[in-house]
Amino acid sequence: MSPNLRLFLAVAASTLALDQMSKQWILWNLLQGDSIQVVEDFFYITHVRNPGAAFSMFADASEEFRQFFFVGVGSLAVAMIVSFYRSLSPGDRLAAAALGSILGGALGNLADRVFRGEFLLGGVVDWLHVRLWTETSWPDFNFADSFIVIGVALLVFELFASEGEEVDETPRGTNGEIAS
Repeated sequence: MSPNLRLFLAVAASTLALDQMSKQWILWNLLQGDSIQVVEDFFYITHVRNPGAAFSMFADASEEFRQFFFVGVGSLAVAMIVSFYRSLSPGDRLAAAALGSILGGALGNLADRVFRGEFLLGGVVDWLHVRLWTETSWPDFNFADSFIVIGVALLVFELFASEGEEVDETPRGTNGEIAS
């Protein structure tokens, strides 16, 4: 197993595990709608369910549509992430970690849709609540969402950091060795 693959899988597994454990803790310890103040007037742990996507997009659509749409889009996203990973060059460890973070986050929210059952629980478990001003809050989110954003930010950083670098287009075998 290549170092990139080990890193990709380790980051994906870690992010998925952290996301699922945090959501399970919320389910065991807070009733839906309950909140724990962590930093006064700024940060709270709040048990909410998001039947939609980011910013509650499609939250008002039928349950059947949401389940079909989000499981389909989530599965497509997982396939695309794996495809992007497969196109990385052997030494591209930052991109491997970033894609692992995105994969773990995508799998975390997909697991909520499939295994926690939107029909039973009412959507993805969100629990991080940030108030920007006294009357204004950022939409609630979870670790999966955070890991997706971090992964995308790392990919953007790497894109800008590597801009202008020479690309080695030497044909290589599957193990990264120069092909003969």
